[in-house]
Amino acid sequence: MLLREDSFDAPGLQLHPALQLSALRFGAERTPVLIADQFVAAPQQLVDAASRCQFVANSPFYPGVRAEAPPAYRQLLLGPLAQTLIEFFQLPASQLRLSVCHFSLITTPPEQLKLLQRIPHFDTTTEHALAAVHYLFAPTQDALAQHSASGTAFYRHRKTGFERITPERELAYYRALESENDGPNLPKADAGYMQGSTVLFEQIGAVHGRFNRIVFYPRHLLHNGIITPDTLLSPDPRQGRLTISSFIDCV
Repeated sequence: MLLREDSFDAPGLQLHPALQLSALRFGAERTPVLIADQFVAAPQQLVDAASRCQFVANSPFYPGVRAEAPPAYRQLLLGPLAQTLIEFFQLPASQLRLSVCHFSLITTPPEQLKLLQRIPHFDTTTEHALAAVHYLFAPTQDALAQHSASGTAFYRHRKTGFERITPERELAYYRALESENDGPNLPKADAGYMQGSTVLFEQIGAVHGRFNRIVFYPRHLLHNGIITPDTLLSPDPRQGRLTISSFIDCV
């Protein structure tokens, strides 16, 4: 698995010359996940760009605020990495496109979360659709010392055994969730952000958030952001849990 040598130069934004790729597989279904460390050459430029954006709450499900990422970032993401993503995830496509690409800041206090924000989720049942999360925050020293840095975790639903929610599994999954809806193991209103495994969901893997790391994974894989008690839920991009979240689709 190699990155193409013909470097794509987006205006003012380039890949880091020391970019490193690593591959993981999670769960019983061995779902592939791709990590790129040292992703862009000047990540602080993205933080600075985010600080000039107007963030808004545009989703009833995302526990925070968002703003559009720069066009140069969108170009870079689908430049030299496109062929790598197609080959690694075995995508039935010759080209990729972005349906979503935005700065994201988690800002919702734990006690204000809705139920669906306290359990893992999936973004689509489409098999060959990817998500990318580019971490642009620095974990606190306490989090690093406790190995609890914020990032992204992946899960298996214990009752069904599902890790990925495909069209064939969707109805059975929702019926199982409904059967647990009023049960004693449902996360209470004050449960806050999910931390590791629970009675209903088993954590099958995690990618810790490191500054300038990006992770790619299938969007039908059950997942959730790792939001620890040390995570600063600030609306300031220079202080908060700043990421760039993208949805990548086949053309």
